[in-house]
Amino acid sequence: MVAAHASHSSSSGEWIACLDKRPLERSSEDVDIIVTRLKEVKAFEKFHPNLLQQICLCGYYENLEKGITLFRQGDIGTNWYAVLTGSLDVKVSDTSNHQDAVTICTLGIGTAFGESILDNTPRHATIVTREHSELLRIEQKDFKALWEKYRQYMSGLLTPPYGVMETGSNNDRMPDKDSMSNSALCQVSKNCNKVPSEKILRAGKILRNTILSRAPHMIRDRKYHLKTYRQCCVGTELVDWMMQQSPCVHLRTQAVGMWQVLLEEGVLNHVDQEHHFQDKYLFYRFLDDEHEDAPLPTEEEKKECDEELQDTMLLLSQIGPDAHMRMILRKPPGQRTVDDLEFIYEELLHIKALSHLSTTVKRELAGVLIFESHPKAGTVLFNQGEEGTSWYIILKGSVNVVIYGKGVVCTLHEGDDFGKLALVNDAPRAASIVLREDNCHFLRVDKEDFNRILRDVEANTVRLKEHDQDVLVLEKIPAGNRISNQGNSQPQHKYIVMSGTPEKILEHFLETMRLEATLHEATDSVLNDFIMMHCVFMPNSQLCPALMAHYHAQPSQGTEQEKMDYALNNKRRVIRLVLQWAALYGDLLQEDEAAMAFLEEFYVSVSDDTRMIAALKEQLPELEKIVKQISEEPKAPQKKHKVLLQLFNTSDDRAQKRQPIRGSDEVLFKVYCIDQTYTTIRVPVSSSVKEVISAVADKLGSGEGLIIVKMSSGGEKVVLKPHDVSVFTTLSVNGRLFACPRDQFDALAPLPEQEGPSTGTVGTFELMSSKDLAHQMTIYDWELFNCVHELELIYHTFGRHNFKKTTANLDLFLRRFNEIQFWVVTEICLCSQLSKRVQLLKKYIKIAAHCKEYKNLNSFFAIIMGLSNVAVSRLSLTWEKLPSKFKKIYAEFESLMDPSRNHRAYRLTVAKLDPPIIPFMPLLIKDMTFTHEGNKTFTDNLVNFEKMRMIANTVRTVKFCRSQSFNPDAALTNKNHQDVRSYVRQLNVIDNQRTLSQMSHRLEPRRA
Repeated sequence: MVAAHASHSSSSGEWIACLDKRPLERSSEDVDIIVTRLKEVKAFEKFHPNLLQQICLCGYYENLEKGITLFRQGDIGTNWYAVLTGSLDVKVSDTSNHQDAVTICTLGIGTAFGESILDNTPRHATIVTREHSELLRIEQKDFKALWEKYRQYMSGLLTPPYGVMETGSNNDRMPDKDSMSNSALCQVSKNCNKVPSEKILRAGKILRNTILSRAPHMIRDRKYHLKTYRQCCVGTELVDWMMQQSPCVHLRTQAVGMWQVLLEEGVLNHVDQEHHFQDKYLFYRFLDDEHEDAPLPTEEEKKECDEELQDTMLLLSQIGPDAHMRMILRKPPGQRTVDDLEFIYEELLHIKALSHLSTTVKRELAGVLIFESHPKAGTVLFNQGEEGTSWYIILKGSVNVVIYGKGVVCTLHEGDDFGKLALVNDAPRAASIVLREDNCHFLRVDKEDFNRILRDVEANTVRLKEHDQDVLVLEKIPAGNRISNQGNSQPQHKYIVMSGTPEKILEHFLETMRLEATLHEATDSVLNDFIMMHCVFMPNSQLCPALMAHYHAQPSQGTEQEKMDYALNNKRRVIRLVLQWAALYGDLLQEDEAAMAFLEEFYVSVSDDTRMIAALKEQLPELEKIVKQISEEPKAPQKKHKVLLQLFNTSDDRAQKRQPIRGSDEVLFKVYCIDQTYTTIRVPVSSSVKEVISAVADKLGSGEGLIIVKMSSGGEKVVLKPHDVSVFTTLSVNGRLFACPRDQFDALAPLPEQEGPSTGTVGTFELMSSKDLAHQMTIYDWELFNCVHELELIYHTFGRHNFKKTTANLDLFLRRFNEIQFWVVTEICLCSQLSKRVQLLKKYIKIAAHCKEYKNLNSFFAIIMGLSNVAVSRLSLTWEKLPSKFKKIYAEFESLMDPSRNHRAYRLTVAKLDPPIIPFMPLLIKDMTFTHEGNKTFTDNLVNFEKMRMIANTVRTVKFCRSQSFNPDAALTNKNHQDVRSYVRQLNVIDNQRTLSQMSHRLEPRRA
C-alpha cells in the first residue's frame, strides 16, 4: 500500500503505464510491476502464478466514467474483463428494446466476466458502469490462447459451461425457508467440515501437547453432578492459557474464536456436544483424549510443539474471528447477547453492500442476520421466477447468476450481495443463483425481518416539515439507563439527527444542549460531530451569522420571567457551542477573516450582556482567554507567518519544536522549466495552481498558456487544475513541479536528481543500533503526526479544493509513510553483497519490532510493506539465508498487515493499545474514503448527518491516539544521537518502482 495521494503519482501510475504499453514492448520489470498490483485484486487470488504472469503480458487497462455501456445484450463479444476498482450494473431485457432492461445485480471489485468470447455466443446481458471504474481487458485471441495453454488452471476459475462445476440435482436445491426448520439449517451449517483439515488437526495436537507439557493439570478427570468426565479442560482455563501463550491474542473474545475453530472441525469437543465454545465453566475434550489409552507426548514431540506453537497461534488468530462470527450467527436471534450484537455490528461496518445503511439499520440487522453455508458447488439457492424471500451477502466463495435461455450472465464474489431487489420491489426473482464453488458462506436477511426493520425505522422516525418540505429528520433510539448526578433515571429513549437543513440541525443541537455539564466533561459526542463536520455543509461564513442571530434571539410568547429565562439559557448554550467550536479550530481561525470578526463581535456582545445578566459572567473568562489567544497570536511579528524552504525538508530544524504548517505560511519553492532550469517562487502554502502560474509568470516575464505539471521520478505527468490548492505537499517523495506551455507538455522529462541515490547508506546506519533508529524515527513521526489538525482529514476526504484549505501537515505525514517504505526497498536493492542484504533484512525486522514496541504503527507498517515490495520479496536467495527466528517474526508482522475483513488483525492490535499511538494513517484515510464514497452527503436536499457522524467517529481515532503526549525514552534521549536523528530525517530514496525492479533483477536474475 502506498499512502493516499502519493499512490496516484508513482506506484499506481507505474503499473497503468506498464499496461498501456503494447504487450511485445513490456519488459520483465513491467510484468513484475503489473503482477504486484493484480495480486491485490480478488479476481486473481486463485490464479496460478504462471497464468497471472501471462495475463500481465497481454492485458490492457481501461479507465471508464460512470454511465458507459461496455457492451449490449446480444452483441458478439470481443473481450474478457476483470473489475479492478468501481462497479458495473448487469442489465437484462426480455425484449429487443434496451429501454426495458432490468438491473439484476451489480459487479464489484474482483469480479470477472465475458467468458462467452471462447465460443462467440452473444452477450447475455448489458453491462453499464455504475461509477468511475478501472478494468483489466484481455482481447479474444489472447484469451483463447490462454485457455488453450492453461485450461487446467482456468477451468475452475471461469463460469460454466467453460469452467468445471458439479451440476446439482434437484435434491441439491435449497428447500424453501418455510419447510426448513432452524435446526435443519443449523445442521447444514455445522456439518460443512465433518473431517478436520490436516492444518487444524495438527493445530489441535500442538495445543494439546503444549498444555500437557506446560500445564498438565488442565487436562484431567473432572466431576460434576456426581458424574465423572474423563480427561477434560475447562473453557475459562483454556481462554486464560491461550492469552498467556502469544502476543497475537489480545482479547478473551479473540481466544474464544480460536478455540471455536477447533470445535467446528471436531478437534475439540464439548462433552455434551454443544456447538458453541464458551468462556465458562464448561468441559471440553481434545479429539486425542476421546480414546482411553491416549498417549502422552514424547520429549521429541514436546520440542516440536514448542517450535511450532507460535505459528499455530498465528494461524488460529487469523481464522478465529470468522469462526467466532459464524458461532454467533448460528445462535437463534433471541439468544444473542449484547456483546454478540456488538461483534456482528462491528463486522457489518466493513461490508460494502451495507455501507449506505444507517447505524440503526445495521444494529437491527445484527439481531436478525442468519449464517447460511452450503458444502457443494451446483447447489441452487433460488430459481428465477420464484418469490423473493431473502437477501444474501456473500461472506466466502462465489455464485453464478443464471438466466433462462441465456445461461450464466455473471459471477458474484465475497462482499457482493444479491436478492434485495425482489424484496424491495416485491417482484419475482430476476435470475437463478447457483453456487460456483464448494463451501460457500452467506449472511441472510429474511423478508419479514427486512420489512420489519424498515417499518420500525419509519415508525421511529420523526419528520419536521415547513411548507410541506422535510427540514429535520430525527430517529428515536434506546438511550440506555444512565443515572444522572442527582440520582434521577434518564429517559430510556433519545432522538438523534438523521438529516436536515443546516439551520435546523444547528437549532436542534442548541435546543437540546445540556447546560449542567461543564465544557471539559464528555459532552454529547453528536454535538462534537456537528462542530467537527459543519465545514462540509455549513461553512463559517454561514455558521457565524446564524450563531449571532441565535444569541440575540428573543421569545415572542410567555411571561416576562419565562422570556428572561429562555433568553438567558439560549445565550449560555450559544456561548458553550462557540467555546467548543473555537477550541476545535484553534489557530486555524486566524486564516478566516469572517470567523475572527465574528469572535471579536461576539465577545463584545457577551461582555455587554454580563453587565445586565450576572449569570453569564462565569462563561466570560474562558471566552476572553480564547479570543485573546487566537486574535493576538498573529500580531506578534515573528509569528505572522513562517517561510518554509522548498521541499519542506525539516532536517535543519535542530532541536526546536516543530510547528504546524498553516495555509498563510509562505513557501520558497523551485518550479522547473522544460530545459530543466528553475525559478524560485515565494507564495502562501495554500495557493491555488492559478496563483502559482501567476507567480511563475512574474518571474519568467511571460505566462501566456502556461500549465503546471506534477512530475514523478518515473516520468508520469499530471497537469494540475487551476482550482487545485496546496499542491507543494502533494508531490510524491521525489516528485517535482514543472511549468511549461501546453504544447511542450509531451517533451517534459524527469530531472536526473529525481532518480535518487546510486549508492546505499548501509555503511552508515549498520553502525547505529536498531532501537536508536526506531526511537528517533518515532520522535520525528510523532512531531509530524502531532501537527496534523483533525480538520485536515475532512478536507482531504471531501477535497481540499472545496474548502480552499491546506492539508500540508497530513500530506507530509502520508509522504513520510512512503519515504520509509521506499527507504527499505532502496537500501536492499543498492546492496550488492548477499550477506549484507541478509543483515539488512534482519536490521529492518528489528527496527520494525522496536517501532511496534513504541506504538509507532505508521513506521512499523511502512517497513513491513517495504519488505513485502516485489523488488525485495522476489530476492529468494536473500530470504533463504535469513535465520528461521527472523522469518517467524516477519511472518507474525505480515499477519498484522492481513487486509482480510478490512484489516481486522490490525484493528484488534490497536484496540488493546493505550495512547500515545502513531496510527497506520493510510488505513484511517481508507476508512473515511469508504464512508464518503458509500454514502451521499445530501439526501433529498437535506444534509445526511448520519454520514457526518460516521466520518467524525473515524476522525476521533486521531484524537484518541494523541490524548496522551509522547514522552521520549529518557535513557535513549540523553545519549548524543545527533547522527541518528539527522539520518532518519534525511532519508534519500528511489521511489521509481521500475528502477527498483530492474535493480532487483540485476541482483538476483529470474531463475529459469
